[in-house]
Amino acid sequence: MLSYLADFEQYWGPLRLFRYITFRALFGSATALVLGFMIAGPLFSHLRQFKLHQSLRDKSEVGNLAALHAGKKGTPTMGGLMIYLSVTLSTFLWAEPNVYVLTALVVYTGLTVLGFLDDYAKVTKKNSAGLNKKQKIIWQTLITLAALSMLLIHPDSATKVKELWVPFFKDPMVLALPIPFLFVFLFFILVGSSNAINLTDGIDGLAIGCTISVALVYAIMAYSTGNSIIADYLYISYVPGVGELSIICGCLVGSGLAFLWYNSHPAEVFMGDTGSLALGGLIGVIAFMVHQPLTLVIVGGIFVMEALSVIIQVFSYKTRKKRVFKMAPIHHHFELKGWPESKVVIRFWILSLAFALAGLGTLKLR
Repeated sequence: MLSYLADFEQYWGPLRLFRYITFRALFGSATALVLGFMIAGPLFSHLRQFKLHQSLRDKSEVGNLAALHAGKKGTPTMGGLMIYLSVTLSTFLWAEPNVYVLTALVVYTGLTVLGFLDDYAKVTKKNSAGLNKKQKIIWQTLITLAALSMLLIHPDSATKVKELWVPFFKDPMVLALPIPFLFVFLFFILVGSSNAINLTDGIDGLAIGCTISVALVYAIMAYSTGNSIIADYLYISYVPGVGELSIICGCLVGSGLAFLWYNSHPAEVFMGDTGSLALGGLIGVIAFMVHQPLTLVIVGGIFVMEALSVIIQVFSYKTRKKRVFKMAPIHHHFELKGWPESKVVIRFWILSLAFALAGLGTLKLR
């Protein structure tokens, strides 16, 4: 919205700054940070008032972890609503609306609604089950269909969205993926990234801290992909208009920092599936649209670690009746080994930053 102020630069020269993505991304981040703090107080107060508390698993389900997390009882959930509101409001203010921005917001909104319904089911049933897998898959399928339809119908994205780019290669591996394969590819990106962040969201500040580092990298990637000079220099895909996604990423960084203020140990609020499912999907669809979906495996290395630890644990127990980790996801393994929760979080943040920098480095290694 504010980008249109650049059209009046002849009346006041500094208004030309609103034409630059870097300027709008920086102020979008600052706006989201301020809005986050403004929204947090009344929102979290209402969450406590309506007793929308996180349902914790008991000792029969998680063993000694129940004692370690006993102090979290009564902490409100659905804090992801604060992230959603501050990100979307800031994006509407600072981003120039185009098919890529609107697609990202449709995915983010759809998965926020899914996460909210899942959290609400957990709260009302007073257990950690929530919606069943079939309901989630149907909802995620519809969101994938909506996102892909928007990208295929719009002339600005219809051709570019079909390209498949792979890290370390300076040309697309496939110029035009078949639409059925494209749908399956996007579906697994959205579901995989959503579930990976959802699994990471198990201790105070871990998921949002790692999300911030990933969002920073994809802000740079989106800007580079949308800039013809930088894209040509780096031998990466050039997608006109996709640079606006860096503003969404900037808004996510600002909102994430505001949420981390309240979610740091000991957490005053949890993001819940309202936040984790939606953030995973938002990052996944942005990675898809900037032609860096496979790089997400590197940039989001912590999320991959968490998901793999669960897969390994389940596979090992089903085939050998033995557990590889004391508990999965892997952050609980280190908790049960005696690491303080804050140490687990900080060390995982360090790893997340290292993964993010490694992923950023792939832009030049071609």
